[in-house]
Amino acid sequence: MPLRLAELAVRFGCELQGDPDALVERVAPLQEASPGSLAFLANPRYRRFLAGTRATAVVLDAGSAAECPVAALVARNPYATYARIAQLLHPAPPVVAGRHPSAVVEAGAQVDASAYVGALACVAAGATIGPRAFVGPGSVVLGGAQVGADTRLVARVTICEGVRLGARCLLHPGCVIGADGFGQAPDAGTYVKVPQLGSVVLGDDVEVGSNTTIDRGAIGDTLVGDGVKIDNQVQIGHNVRIGEHTVIAGCAGISGSAVIGRRCMIAGMVGVAGHLEICDDVAITGRTMVSSSIRQPGVYSSALHADEAKRFRRNAARFQQLDELARRVRRLEQAAGAQGEDDE
Repeated sequence: MPLRLAELAVRFGCELQGDPDALVERVAPLQEASPGSLAFLANPRYRRFLAGTRATAVVLDAGSAAECPVAALVARNPYATYARIAQLLHPAPPVVAGRHPSAVVEAGAQVDASAYVGALACVAAGATIGPRAFVGPGSVVLGGAQVGADTRLVARVTICEGVRLGARCLLHPGCVIGADGFGQAPDAGTYVKVPQLGSVVLGDDVEVGSNTTIDRGAIGDTLVGDGVKIDNQVQIGHNVRIGEHTVIAGCAGISGSAVIGRRCMIAGMVGVAGHLEICDDVAITGRTMVSSSIRQPGVYSSALHADEAKRFRRNAARFQQLDELARRVRRLEQAAGAQGEDDE
């Protein structure tokens, strides 16, 4: 449904520059927008597209407003404001209560009358599906699991025994919540499986990306706080605890019993070792390996940048020599120090 710019400005606290009666009905990138579209500018790299945009309006900050050739919605945080407007212009389809004929809901399952269970989905005995929840096609909710109000399992989502999902969660295709953690006790060259007796608890407004796995706890639960956002193909080990409003990008891995603070940002392919703690408000850049606790907020990195292959190989070989080089420098410093003392 088209919306007036005046309504958007009032609703989202923006300063409007332009026609208050102009209408927008969709969002689009600056360089591809057409009349009726809303675009945004948050990253300076895309400023070059602003002058030529054909959007009806652009969400941007005060520093860019003078360069905008069309109507502007001036916001302190253009990206977040754009996201809220985009949700309004492109809402998720409403949940229509019911069950697909091919769905299986076992006796003893509790499915709210306002919820939907899709094609080939299965809800086991003892599971609870809350108001307006959506159990998408091919999804499985096993015994004792709880799916909160307005939570959406898009498709092929597996919720294992005893897992508890809060309200308004969004779980994308293929993710698995509550599979066994990797618990193996070594014994004389073999391994004995450690029973995984805990579960997983997701808070409210959590998003879990496609093919991400969150393992159940060995003893006690794996805990994911309110507002946590997890990207695709992320591995969360057993008994991990993740604080509220932390974001984790694709292909990251967090080993068992690690504790991640609130409002952290963990970039793609980061590896976090087990049994350590990361405090609140930490940002970790891509491909970093975290092998010890981080106790001070800040930005942390450990990855090497890409380089021309021959030079990288030479530097990699030299890297292997750093320990011996450090020892030689130490011996030289000690010898120089001793000689200086003799001279005196």
